[in-house]
Amino acid sequence: IKAHCNHHNSAIFTATNFSLGVNLFFEMSKQLTKIMNGHNYDCNIREIHHTEKKDAPSGTAISLAEQILANLRRKDQWINDQTAASNQLLIHSERIDPAPGTHQVKYSSSIDDIEIIHTAHTRKGFASGAVLAAEFAIQKNGIFTMKEVLGL
Repeated sequence: IKAHCNHHNSAIFTATNFSLGVNLFFEMSKQLTKIMNGHNYDCNIREIHHTEKKDAPSGTAISLAEQILANLRRKDQWINDQTAASNQLLIHSERIDPAPGTHQVKYSSSIDDIEIIHTAHTRKGFASGAVLAAEFAIQKNGIFTMKEVLGL
């Protein structure tokens, strides 16, 4: 695909979510996960979307889970809405109107909880991120992600 882009002087942009806020949230989650290694906290993801959303878990929740699994040594697979074993990362999916999208990563111990949350108030953030990505890709060759747009 990269050779095709170079040959045709074009670009491909790929992202599981185009929201700038979600992509910043991805980076915060990645850093938090690295910090949590070696500490006695369990981790789970909760995601809420509108009732018209057909997939559960959402692509954004799966992306979060895969990032956590890549950085948290004690978890090796995710599971959706079931009882999770100690090596499994639970993703809890809820469908509630009119929620455009909420994602929560929570680390829990017997002493306390640490959590980060991204809540979309409207769907405008997804559209504005897609426009920004398209503007970024103009006059470029290759394959790009939101990391390049955000300078991460």
